[in-house]
Amino acid sequence: MRRAVRQQDTVANQRTTPSGTTAGAAAGRHRGAAFALLASVQFVLILAMSMLNVVLPQIQEEFGTSRGELVLLGASYGMSFSGLLLLGGRLSDLYGSRRVFLLGTLVFGLSSALAAFSPGLWTLLAARFAQGAGAALAVPAAMALVSAVHPEPARHARAMAVWGGLAASGGTAGMLLSGVVASADSWRWAFAAPVAVAAVVLAVAPRLLPQGAAPRGGRLDVLGAALVTAGIGLLGYGLVEAPEHGWTSPVALGPLVGGAVLLLGFVVTEARVEQPLLPLSFPASPRRATALLAVFLGAAGITTIFFLLALYLQQVRGYTPLQTSAAFLPFGLTLVLSGLGVGRMVQRFGPRVVLVTGLTLAGLGMAALGRAGTDSPYAGALLAGLVLFPAGAALVFAGSTVTATTDVPPEQAGLAGAVVNTALEAGPAIGLAVLVTLATARTDALERAGTAAATAQSSGYGFAFTVGAVAFGVAALGTLVLLRPRPGRDAA
Repeated sequence: MRRAVRQQDTVANQRTTPSGTTAGAAAGRHRGAAFALLASVQFVLILAMSMLNVVLPQIQEEFGTSRGELVLLGASYGMSFSGLLLLGGRLSDLYGSRRVFLLGTLVFGLSSALAAFSPGLWTLLAARFAQGAGAALAVPAAMALVSAVHPEPARHARAMAVWGGLAASGGTAGMLLSGVVASADSWRWAFAAPVAVAAVVLAVAPRLLPQGAAPRGGRLDVLGAALVTAGIGLLGYGLVEAPEHGWTSPVALGPLVGGAVLLLGFVVTEARVEQPLLPLSFPASPRRATALLAVFLGAAGITTIFFLLALYLQQVRGYTPLQTSAAFLPFGLTLVLSGLGVGRMVQRFGPRVVLVTGLTLAGLGMAALGRAGTDSPYAGALLAGLVLFPAGAALVFAGSTVTATTDVPPEQAGLAGAVVNTALEAGPAIGLAVLVTLATARTDALERAGTAAATAQSSGYGFAFTVGAVAFGVAALGTLVLLRPRPGRDAA
């Protein structure tokens, strides 16, 4: 079996890439170092998104920001990142993945340095938006370069399985490190790692990374890019404001309706233009749509746990920020340890089995967290949830990433990376807004009925986690049905 795989990889190494060079020449040298370089960038780009979560109160104290300005600052990176991902993927496919990757990393590094030395709120806000824009260029291009580094089907599947867990690991590391930064002298240290990694990558990437598919040129769908960027940005802002102001308030409803209209216009535009930013058939494939839904749920689950459980630990249990970060250590360790074997698991059992198992474990983890009360011991339902969920999430991201990127032609590698990461960003925005709204409604109803505040808050958070658990269970059943094995193609 292993000999057959090696022979298959050898034959694949001799295939010619679109640029006219062999895949072996393009990716054979320094494979491990090239993949590690790309993985470190993906990890840090996601880490940078969550690094400010715990230190936002320090920023508010230094700059005297209002709550609305603080919310906008917290959401700014994600808004520009998610809104520009499809454009970044298209640019990667049209003009070369390495070129776009280096440009995105440069923008990200410079904006991170600007954020670290920001004299005021609006400079910091602009830097965070620019960070997200740089990430939107670099992430899909990096994913396309992974395909160039590992063009062989077997190696590519293993690499994508590992790649799928990097976003979750980066987000978790950001949550843990933000507690450490909050205990330091200044919140500005949150930007040290992004600046350092960007500098190292820009120095060594030209020697390690292959060119990827040759730039093929073509027309850029400017109208589609403008519609999807503005639509996602408005929708994201409305979702951020909805839990605080209510879904029917003008502050939330206006952006939500405006964003939905713009996204509808984007769909209509993509159906009509000759070279669309996003061919509608690409995400509409049943297998790819199932994988994207799994990515969406996994990202929503992680963000919800970070947000609601952090509130629970600090508001209900009285934890300090550093204690709160420490409480998530089992989550991070489980995620890392589970990620070490996902490539081999996908290879042995196939993405379908891995994905269904991951969704089931994640659902059980959410259900365990839903049972935590005002005096529940940490070494009980809480710890069980903080172990079960990340174990499942690692499998979810691995199985879904492999499924979503299988059979993607080289000229759409950047598009595939953009679509997967758009689902990754949509999950936290939509899923968190819905679950926070449910938690708030449950808490308010109990408080109106005379329930003590701590008990009402704990019950509200538990209700949101339980709803999330049901969503994962339904997704597991749907995946079992929709991802039926294809004869001769799927391992399971």
